[in-house]
Amino acid sequence: MEIYKKSISELSNLLDKKSISSVEMTKYFINRINSYDSKLNSFITIDEESAEKEAKEADEIISKKKHSLLTGIPIAHKDLFSTKGTLTTCGSKMLENYIPPFNATVVEKLKKKGMVSLGKTNMDEFAMGSSNESSFFGHVKNPWNLEKVPGGSSGGSAAAVAARLVPIATGSDTGGSIRQPASFCGLTGLKPTYGSVSRYGMIAYASSLDQGGPIGKSAKDCAKIYDVIKGFDKNDPTSNKKTSLKSIDFKSHKEYAKNITIGLPKEYFSEELDENILSKAQDSIKVFKKMGFKFKDISLSSNNLSIPAYYIIASAEASSNLSRYDGVKFGYRCKNPKNLEDLYMRTRKEGFGKEVKKRIMIGAYALSSGYYDEYYIRALKIRRIIRDSFMSAFNEVDYIFAPTSPSTAFNIGEKTSNAVEMYLSDIYTTSINLAGLPAASIPVGMINDLPVGMQIIGNYFSENTILNIANSFQEETDWHKKIPGEFDNE
Repeated sequence: MEIYKKSISELSNLLDKKSISSVEMTKYFINRINSYDSKLNSFITIDEESAEKEAKEADEIISKKKHSLLTGIPIAHKDLFSTKGTLTTCGSKMLENYIPPFNATVVEKLKKKGMVSLGKTNMDEFAMGSSNESSFFGHVKNPWNLEKVPGGSSGGSAAAVAARLVPIATGSDTGGSIRQPASFCGLTGLKPTYGSVSRYGMIAYASSLDQGGPIGKSAKDCAKIYDVIKGFDKNDPTSNKKTSLKSIDFKSHKEYAKNITIGLPKEYFSEELDENILSKAQDSIKVFKKMGFKFKDISLSSNNLSIPAYYIIASAEASSNLSRYDGVKFGYRCKNPKNLEDLYMRTRKEGFGKEVKKRIMIGAYALSSGYYDEYYIRALKIRRIIRDSFMSAFNEVDYIFAPTSPSTAFNIGEKTSNAVEMYLSDIYTTSINLAGLPAASIPVGMINDLPVGMQIIGNYFSENTILNIANSFQEETDWHKKIPGEFDNE
């Protein structure tokens, strides 16, 4: 049956026809995880007992014909989404034994639709990283080449889906952490408009930037998840009531392509972009033009300001958010502290990894007396300039098409000693988070057997059309169907 190759709709059809039960499907994917994940390290926790219980419940619902399209379909959650009764570590020693008493809203919404959670995927510690090398539980490997990184911080989710260990997974995107791993692993990843998906129960890195979303094989699969997890949530004060609750209606490109103009920002196609990626981008633009989409050159002149502004704002918010981990309330606590000060200092020294400590220090410095105006306030002003440059661009074009990353997946350990080089791998993604815009990364080709991704960026709450455009491209190409050879078998 080659179940691992099938889309969410195809899996749902199999369940509907009783060709396979949810219990059997769940065991099938758990067996794949047990067989292959030792090579990838994409999971931190696999909860077989809970998954089988949820699958049995799903089968009962299906037998009564009260099921939804997602009922009985396996999913994995990035390990920063709180899951009631299941370990939630955020990839950190600080939370290595933390079991939440509640579900994140994203998890709860998918659970109510009958999805079966197989476990929690590996990630950069507290989502701080671009390569999935900062996890306390070890780095994740890219299924396309085990010597390469899968991207970060949602690299565990991306690696698991790319290797077809799970049909789809959740991720989070603070500065590109859904889109960049999707690009490196040959997947589709959607970063929704800020506030369109609840952050309740999502362990915070940078509260004004974090956004949950799906990582899947195709735009249609991502749409199935986004349709469920989007919407206002009273538990999240940053949740936005403007989010459309209409299900995504996929249309033929013949119906709408001629009315859409897509912008090509010259700053994204600069000399910093690998010439091979540029070639793949040009090939994908030809496919879009053949479908009837129009293109126009535009400028996003403030893009070069995004990396410094992003790392000041994100680090400042991280230093505030992570102050709660002090050894008193919950999480790791150092042994035999001499006094309260020793408890705080040693708990944080022993519980946090190098990358997290670095960002806390940067953030604390930027927020300190005498430097607050010079760094943090200035970064906020730049953030507004970046947002305004996108708004000006959307007066000229309807959507923007750009590279997701300046390179394909790089070697494990290649950039860990050079923070600036690592941070620059997010140069094409951070500005979208600063502006709070939606964007989706889609696979558009291969270079030396490694996937290449491009992103479609839209104005606020335009996810439906972004996914329609992505799906139109995927109906004309088969890059999203490619599977790493080592994992392309039953």
